[in-house]
Amino acid sequence: MIGAGKIKQYSNVLDKPLSKGKQEVSSSAFAFLFSELVQYNQTQVDNIAELERRLEDAGYAVGARVLELLCHRDKGNRRETRLLGILSFVHSTVWKVLFGKVADSLEKGTEHEDEYMISEKELLVNRFISIPKDMGTFNCGAFVAGIVRGVLDGAGFPAVVTAHFVPMEGQHRPRTTILIKFGEEVLRREARLEHGNFNDLVKAIIATPADVKYTISFLHSAYDLSHE
Repeated sequence: MIGAGKIKQYSNVLDKPLSKGKQEVSSSAFAFLFSELVQYNQTQVDNIAELERRLEDAGYAVGARVLELLCHRDKGNRRETRLLGILSFVHSTVWKVLFGKVADSLEKGTEHEDEYMISEKELLVNRFISIPKDMGTFNCGAFVAGIVRGVLDGAGFPAVVTAHFVPMEGQHRPRTTILIKFGEEVLRREARLEHGNFNDLVKAIIATPADVKYTISFLHSAYDLSHE
């Protein structure tokens, strides 16, 4: 047939590139499906905390699968090993795949070293939700918090992840903040990696010929090594 080319066949769906095929889902279809998920789980619980926990568990399963898919297709089965690397991966790559855009902001907590926040002005799962007054502060963002926790756990960064509403001045609706609190073992490992990198730098300088001079500048917990 004229104009017909050979179509590449994939033996495994995981081998199919992310850039191929239609990836968008109708917002109305998603809203209907997610509404059914919320309503079903609402009939299985007695309080808001339990409902949010069930939504988080559902999101966790999604996050674990998203991590496997992205690592296999885009990263050659390699995974992030540093704290800022995995946070950037969630804030940009994972968010783009799920919501078609990078998250509005990624911030470090000012009061606790182990806390980070990903914020969205209009998180998709809260955009079409009308919460009855008797349900108080119920936040459907618990589903997304579960996705983030699934990604982090699968990558070896265990954390407690929760969703919160944060009022915004001049805005009718609050923004949604996903609060990430990493486990102590994650911070200890990160400190060891930082210390190891510094030791490697010192060893490199010691092994350098005496006639070569180096300048070391420390910026944002990293180092820049240049020679004159």
